[in-house]
Amino acid sequence: MPEGDTLHRTAAGLRPYLVGRTVTAARTGGPGAVPQIERVVGHEIVAVEALGKNLLIRFDDDLELRTHLRMNGSWHRYRPGERWRRPPSRARLVLEVPGAVAVCFDAPVVELFERRAERLHPALGRLGPDLLAQDFDRAEAMRRLRAPDRSTLALGEALLDQRALAGIGNVYKSETLFVERVSPFSAMADVDEATLVRIVDMARRLMLANVAPGRRPERVTTGGAGGGPLFVYGRAGRPCRRCGTPIAARRQGTDLPRATYWCPTCQGGPER
Repeated sequence: MPEGDTLHRTAAGLRPYLVGRTVTAARTGGPGAVPQIERVVGHEIVAVEALGKNLLIRFDDDLELRTHLRMNGSWHRYRPGERWRRPPSRARLVLEVPGAVAVCFDAPVVELFERRAERLHPALGRLGPDLLAQDFDRAEAMRRLRAPDRSTLALGEALLDQRALAGIGNVYKSETLFVERVSPFSAMADVDEATLVRIVDMARRLMLANVAPGRRPERVTTGGAGGGPLFVYGRAGRPCRRCGTPIAARRQGTDLPRATYWCPTCQGGPER
């Protein structure tokens, strides 16, 4: 699933071609086509922003488009008449403006609503502080992570709860906890305040590094150390870049189990 850094790079890539331009055509397709998408035609796009794992396109008539890419969705930009790199049948949303065509492929979530409804939106209204926001509120993120209903969660599960901290996913969860030498299976109640602050700050630092201008598309958390871009994610069975122990992997969570990668020696955990 694309994480917050991917959405911020996507927004940055679309912004110069969409913001300030008037929509000349709009259409949707696939399951759950957006009702009344034609309402945005003739209106100017005033903002393209990332919020957690959501991409928001705002218009001058106070309408707002939200897409959530989940596992397989992606945004593409084309010149008018340019051949698309994916079949048109996979296009969930197409926006045409003078000089550019923006296409969202395979996204399971595409919706149009009035901007004033954002605070009441079942997903957006409950999001925690965005790790990549310029005004990131660490104190609020800590307060939410320490909420009583998260005290019995494992740390790796709590970090993925977008209601506490928006933008982090499986990659940054695994990489951050490896860097900080903390087990993803530690109970939240057992993680001291200083450690949790370090984890939140490191997650933000790693993500900010991957949205910096001029960075390559490849996500890097190691700084190139050890000859690869990532420390543990996707490296099950391969030697730890610190100690040589084979990296372990397992599904974590109950409602929607997610992949977690860690070093049993550097971090401890059930495989130690």
